[in-house]
Amino acid sequence: MTEATGTPTVKLPGGGAMPLLGFGTWQARGSAGRDAVREALRVGYRHLDTATGYRNQRDVGAALRDSGVPRSEVFITTKLPPENAGAERRTITESLRELGTDYVDLWLIHWPPRRSASPEVWQAFREIRDQGLVRDIGVSNYSIGQVDELVAASGEAPAVNQIPWSPSQYDAGLLAGSRERGVVVEGYSPLVGTSLRDSVLSEVAASHGVTAAQVVLRWHLQHGVVAIPKSVRPERIAENFGVFGFELDASEMARIDELGRS
Repeated sequence: MTEATGTPTVKLPGGGAMPLLGFGTWQARGSAGRDAVREALRVGYRHLDTATGYRNQRDVGAALRDSGVPRSEVFITTKLPPENAGAERRTITESLRELGTDYVDLWLIHWPPRRSASPEVWQAFREIRDQGLVRDIGVSNYSIGQVDELVAASGEAPAVNQIPWSPSQYDAGLLAGSRERGVVVEGYSPLVGTSLRDSVLSEVAASHGVTAAQVVLRWHLQHGVVAIPKSVRPERIAENFGVFGFELDASEMARIDELGRS
């Protein structure tokens, strides 16, 4: 893990630096979506997460252009819907057109097509990556077993696996297994899977003068797990980014980890 412009990042095989804190855009569409993305970039986010299935890639691209932030400074992730398996090139070409960019930093298989690892889709991803349309490739909602199927078929592990992740979903074995395979864990819905009214989170938050949501996001970062909170409310967008001014100690991290065992 390295620091870049104040935000921790993790290096991916393609050489890019993936910020550990990103801005999720699910359900952020139209003018409200564009406003939210622009506000996120204004606040300091440099990682945007979208997907073909979100039907907002055009909005994300427009907001990035309007923001004045150079494309080279922003890490963009998009995803292939499982129903588009077999149409990988058409899908990524459309994503690039809608986003208004020549490449994306990370392209994920959004869900296992037909609930299987689908090595043939992974091979298409590898070929498109090698042609320069995407810098790194990965998966989403895959099990460790399905990741192993891809490795067995291709000799290459996904750079990232984006899965639901929060304190109540903490799984040390899954995290260790992913790292043994060189796979970065990225957590979506980081603030949904655990009650922000939990007494442990409230106590830790009070000791640092921050919110429970900020504690959860800081917990992600200190575990080296990428977090992509989403909101269209300017105050929440700013709050979710304000996690770099404090640090959880080992005992606080352990107490939060225990929420996954309760």
